[in-house]
Amino acid sequence: MTPYSTTTTSARFLLLGDSHAGPIGRAAKEGGIPFHGGPIGAGREFTAEFFDVREDDVVFRKPEADRYYRGFLDELGVSALGGLTVPLVSTLGFSAHFVATLENWQVYRVRGEFPTGFLSSRLFDGIVRAMTRGALDFYRLAHELGLRVLAVMPPQRVPGHSDPEVFMAAQDTIRRALLELGTEVVDLRSRSTDETGFQRPELCETNDSIHGNLAFGRMILADLLARGL
Repeated sequence: MTPYSTTTTSARFLLLGDSHAGPIGRAAKEGGIPFHGGPIGAGREFTAEFFDVREDDVVFRKPEADRYYRGFLDELGVSALGGLTVPLVSTLGFSAHFVATLENWQVYRVRGEFPTGFLSSRLFDGIVRAMTRGALDFYRLAHELGLRVLAVMPPQRVPGHSDPEVFMAAQDTIRRALLELGTEVVDLRSRSTDETGFQRPELCETNDSIHGNLAFGRMILADLLARGL
């Protein structure tokens, strides 16, 4: 895991995320955009409960993640999440490929197919929200602390161990849940996908079935800057 913080003191935002935060950090570093933060762990580690609340702060249960987080706060000159004076940009919770793991959904299929309307049902919505409850709680707390919060949707890439139908529906459920909390969602699907609905090849990391590349990171960064970051 490699943090991507710049060294300037005039940071424009704090970046906290899984590996999908990497291209964002690299793009910002390349473009000379001051920020602090970067990836703090794998996406699967940030779905169910993964932190504890301590006054106006969080303590990540995984020591490595908390160590990175504390370092980023130190660089920003604050001691707690509630002390942030810059926006929080995060990819946490959008590990739709993990939520969509094939084995998790076989029980809901009938003769190999989901019942009509299942992926848009209250049952499906509830399952996905339960699976990502830790991430939703994290965003909820950030809003309660008065932060401006932006969540970045993942690259539209589905590895072989994940169900594409579930991936697409699950990320929409997560997006809706975050919008309900007041989170700004960076959704570049209209520009980053081709006619298949999946990530355009030129925006994919090579020799990799999940991540976006630096070009995708630049697109995200441009959107963030257009929002005033």
